[in-house]
Amino acid sequence: MRLRFQKWDIAVIAAILVMALAVFAAFLPREDAPAAYAEIYQDGKLLKTVMLSEDQEFTVTGRYTNTVTVCDGKIAVTHSDCPGGDCVSCGWLDGAGRSIVCLPNALEIRVLAGSGDVDFVVG
Repeated sequence: MRLRFQKWDIAVIAAILVMALAVFAAFLPREDAPAAYAEIYQDGKLLKTVMLSEDQEFTVTGRYTNTVTVCDGKIAVTHSDCPGGDCVSCGWLDGAGRSIVCLPNALEIRVLAGSGDVDFVVG
């Protein structure tokens, strides 16, 4: 016994594929969104919010030490004494929706677009 597709079966499959692609595309990070600021978290607590338009360098200490540098609208972990150094390997980020993570030091840098002001609070 052999199954055959009818023309409506193909139309339904095509419609489902189009909807799946639309949902997937809606959740892709936007490369064209300019990054305006970054939030620095350690152990899930917000340590600092930095504007990417202001060049600066600072150190985050914990179990290990990370040097975070902001230059020309980009941010990076430029030095770390943690094992592996994966956070340094992430390089310079300038696109909103990206992040740098240093698991040994429980550090996360979230690059975000907008002004950094709170629009609303839920809860």
